[in-house]
Amino acid sequence: MVTRDDDEPTGPAAPPAPALAVAAVARRLGVAPATLRTWDRRYGLGPSEHSAGAHRRYSAVDVERLLVMRRLTLDGVAPAESARIALATDVTAGTPAHSDDGVPTTPTAVVDAALAGDVARCTRLLAIDDVADVALWWTGLVEPVLAALARRTVVDPPGVDAVAAVHAGVLAALREHPVPLTGTRRPVVLVLVAPREARPLVAHALAGALAAHGVDARIVGGPVGPHHAVELTAMTRARAVVTIGQRSDADLEVVERLAQEHPDLSQFVMVPDGAADAMPLGRSVHRARTFTGLLHELLAVATSGGEP
Repeated sequence: MVTRDDDEPTGPAAPPAPALAVAAVARRLGVAPATLRTWDRRYGLGPSEHSAGAHRRYSAVDVERLLVMRRLTLDGVAPAESARIALATDVTAGTPAHSDDGVPTTPTAVVDAALAGDVARCTRLLAIDDVADVALWWTGLVEPVLAALARRTVVDPPGVDAVAAVHAGVLAALREHPVPLTGTRRPVVLVLVAPREARPLVAHALAGALAAHGVDARIVGGPVGPHHAVELTAMTRARAVVTIGQRSDADLEVVERLAQEHPDLSQFVMVPDGAADAMPLGRSVHRARTFTGLLHELLAVATSGGEP
């Protein structure tokens, strides 16, 4: 990552990220150049800079918007709606991470480092700038990396695990990202994992994004039964509880018990479609379908202390 010392204002400013041609951007996003030209023509997601000879090139902000567009289309959102959201997203507030040569980090660069088993480089590439938006970092960089790795079949030598390398880099980035401290008691949100499931990386990302907004997000580890969950909620005075499950038969007994014991407690459940029918009914139980939507609803509840 390229950094500078703010204690030396007379020093040279960090150079801006170089503008990129359509072919370079296409490689970084994993799409065809024709796709980028179509997005430019139909939706206005084109390059905003010009080089000598009037060739249009993509700025760092242009690439960030395209990453939003790419992620949404991979999630099944219609291209026109994806473009509308990408154009409306404030990407200037979320400074992207940079690689060692000053070029904005892309999913392709992280995937290449992960496949090589280079944990140190993954960690450098995935580091979050102090002013970066954690949610944008997760949805624009980490999620595309994990999706790309999930589509690959690899044959690794002993000790090399691409997904584990990404996990290590993500956890390191979230540990190092500064958390704003306030003089008053911060609202608490508990993040639970469905019983008999491994803790997913998204739980850490969600907690990190909440912490960046001043919320005391706590990931609960170890076995948590219904009775224990009720006790933890009361002890921490949680404003909201999130339960994350990745299996189609996710065990949601904890959600049901909490709804019975604390009917006014806002609960959010993130599970696959196959497990949605098992969600208990309750006016304060909500299903979360996207990371960004879940984060916004949790922030609304945590900061207001009421319903979303």
